Amino acid sequence: MSDATTGRPVIDARKVGLTFQTADGPVHALKDVNLQVMKGDFVSFIGPSGCGKTTFLRAIAALEHPTEGELTVNGMTPEEARKRRAYGYVFQAAGLYPWRTIAGNIRLPLEIMGFSRAEQERRVKDVLQLVDLEGFGKKYPWQLSGGMQQRASIARALAFDADILLMDEPFGALDEIVRDRLNEALLK
Repeated sequence: MSDATTGRPVIDARKVGLTFQTADGPVHALKDVNLQVMKGDFVSFIGPSGCGKTTFLRAIAALEHPTEGELTVNGMTPEEARKRRAYGYVFQAAGLYPWRTIAGNIRLPLEIMGFSRAEQERRVKDVLQLVDLEGFGKKYPWQLSGGMQQRASIARALAFDADILLMDEPFGALDEIVRDRLNEALLK
C-alpha cells in the first residue's frame, strides 16, 4: 500500500493536537505535531517524561483520538489501520494474557488473522528463537521474569510481519546483551 514506490508516507501527522479534559481543566498533551514517516524509516521520539511520546504512539494506534489535525496510517485513519492490523505495538508493560501460554500469546494475532495452524507454529517458533525464549512457549507469563515477558510481547508484535512496528520503551526491562541483540534484529 504505502511504500517508497507510491511516495505516500506510512505515518502522516498534520497539525495533530490532543487535549484531555480533566477536572482541573484541559491538558494539552499534543500540539501542532507534524511528521511524515516513509517506509523503511526508523524514527525515535526522545524527550522528558510527560512530553507526549506515548500519547502520540497511542494516537497512531487508535488508542487515543486527536482533537485537532489529521493523522493517517498507511493512507487510512488509525482506526482502519488497527482493524486491518497494519501495525504491531509493543507497550511499555508486556500486556500478556495470563491465561494463555507464551506461545498462545504470540499466536493470538495470527489466529485472529487466519493464518494456518502450521504457519502459526512456524512463526511462533521463529520469533521465540529471535527473542531468546526457545523452550518457554509452554510457560505462562507469571512463570517468566519481567524482561522475559517483555521479550514475549516483542515476539508477539513481530510474529505477523506488520508494515509498521510501534514500540513504547520496549527494552526498559531488558538486560544490555539482549537489548543490543534485539536492536540489531529489529534494524534488519
